[in-house]
Amino acid sequence: MSRDQQFFDMYSLVIGILAAVALAILVLSMKMADLTQGIYTRDVAEYQLAVAERIRPVGQVYMPGEAHDEPARSIVAAPEPEPVAAALSGPQVYNSACIACHAAGVGGAPIVGDIAAWSGRIAQGMDILAQHAIDGYTGEIGYMPAKGGRTDLSDDEVAAAVDYMVAESQ
Repeated sequence: MSRDQQFFDMYSLVIGILAAVALAILVLSMKMADLTQGIYTRDVAEYQLAVAERIRPVGQVYMPGEAHDEPARSIVAAPEPEPVAAALSGPQVYNSACIACHAAGVGGAPIVGDIAAWSGRIAQGMDILAQHAIDGYTGEIGYMPAKGGRTDLSDDEVAAAVDYMVAESQ
């Protein structure tokens, strides 16, 4: 058998299989249409109600003095607001704000854990350290922005972060 004859036979076989599959799909779709045609027709009350619901007006306009049949709708109460987030702890504030400068000593910031750098500051007292952290401070060595630049933090959160850094540096 020649190569052309083999190609023609294979081509004919593939075309025949595809035609058979297409015919099977056509017969199946016609059968499904016959089985389901009676369920949803335009004359069925269920269909008519579904159409009426989809195209009904959202609201109605009444002129002053006109009566309307629909009773007033009740007012739905607003949902409860989400609770305010709890205050951050000292380590959380340190890890989110203070670590940027106090881990590497940026701008003269004392590195947490460096006892020599913190000893003079600790000697001033915790109130002074907390005040400098909250209000900001410009010293001989460097600059401390107010609340470390995170104005969204409360004074108590900043003070907790100072307490944490001091405890880690003693």
